[in-house]
Amino acid sequence: MIKKLKSLGPGLLFAGAAIGVSHLVQSTRAGADYGFSLLWALFLINIIKYPFFQFGPRYAQATGNSLLDGYQKLGKGFLIAYFILTLATMFTIQTAVTIVTAGLATTLFGLNLGLETWSIIITLICAVILIIGKFKVLNQLMKVIIITLTISTILAVFFAFNNNTHPIQLTQMLPKEGIGIAFLIAFMGWMPAPLDISIWHSLWETEKRNNISVKSIKLFDFNTGYFTTIILGVAFITLGAIVMYPSGESFSPKGGKFANQLINLYQKSLGSNFTIVIAIAAFTTMFSTTLTTLDASPRALEKTTSLLFSKNNSYKYWMAILIAGTIIILSLLLSEMGLLIKIATVLSFLTAPFYAIANYILITSKHTPNFAQPNWLMKLFSLISIVLLFAFSIWYLTTL
Repeated sequence: MIKKLKSLGPGLLFAGAAIGVSHLVQSTRAGADYGFSLLWALFLINIIKYPFFQFGPRYAQATGNSLLDGYQKLGKGFLIAYFILTLATMFTIQTAVTIVTAGLATTLFGLNLGLETWSIIITLICAVILIIGKFKVLNQLMKVIIITLTISTILAVFFAFNNNTHPIQLTQMLPKEGIGIAFLIAFMGWMPAPLDISIWHSLWETEKRNNISVKSIKLFDFNTGYFTTIILGVAFITLGAIVMYPSGESFSPKGGKFANQLINLYQKSLGSNFTIVIAIAAFTTMFSTTLTTLDASPRALEKTTSLLFSKNNSYKYWMAILIAGTIIILSLLLSEMGLLIKIATVLSFLTAPFYAIANYILITSKHTPNFAQPNWLMKLFSLISIVLLFAFSIWYLTTL
């Protein structure tokens, strides 16, 4: 078991990228606004997305290549679509996670420098860590962050249950009004994460293995990260449902105010003595997401442009573009955290069918060794999941 724990790497990077806005913001808000009645959505979307996330490390282990290399073998159209979708979404996603991190930093450190200043400071710190420390530091840092977050969150849930005096209602419901449907789609869009993170995961996997393929597929690392995101998703819904739902309080769309509400949520559960620990845990969670997204998008675009155009635009080049775009959006839409998160999460959900189809075609094609291809049951489950992703997207678009 100790050997397995030491082998953890890309799976925890996946968890670090996933456990951020989808958990701290969306899951907690789901609990605060709807109690436990959206638990079905959390479990359903995690089940539906599971095979397509799993295909990332599966393909990388079997071939020593990333999903992007596989997309090229399927045809340049897949790579071009990915390139366009990434450019269309990466700035909004990076801005959304950075604003939340900045709000938590203001609360934690007590320095009211302003969200824009904090966002720039955090972005530059992340850039320095990635440029100097590279993948090795990112990999090691994530283990500490995920362990810290998991322990503190489980403690918060335990004490929240102990202090709870209200009856717990587990009745499930499907929102029927426009606002509720929009929230549901946004919630499912980033739960546990956007599907393009499967590509990031495959890149981290090849980085760890130095592009070496294996004879058998080992998914312990991936499953550990994936099921950690599910457990913590349930935990954050629970905190929102137990502490905020009975009070009728709702979260603010403003970054700074949201951060204060989030810290108060933990404080009500654990007590004021735990405030610092809580603030650190929440901040490190969002910092990990900011760090991993700042690493992954430039890493993916570096690979994509080299495959598409035989042009070696460096990792640092794409990171500089991402940072510049993020700062521009911050200066224009600083006060619209809620809007940015909604745009990013809805876009992620609507693009999910593309990534699901691309990953399924690749993993079942001649480009994947037979031993690494999923069995007939997983193939059937994947096809059903693709249909469900399309159905949810059509349902959302027809209710606009």
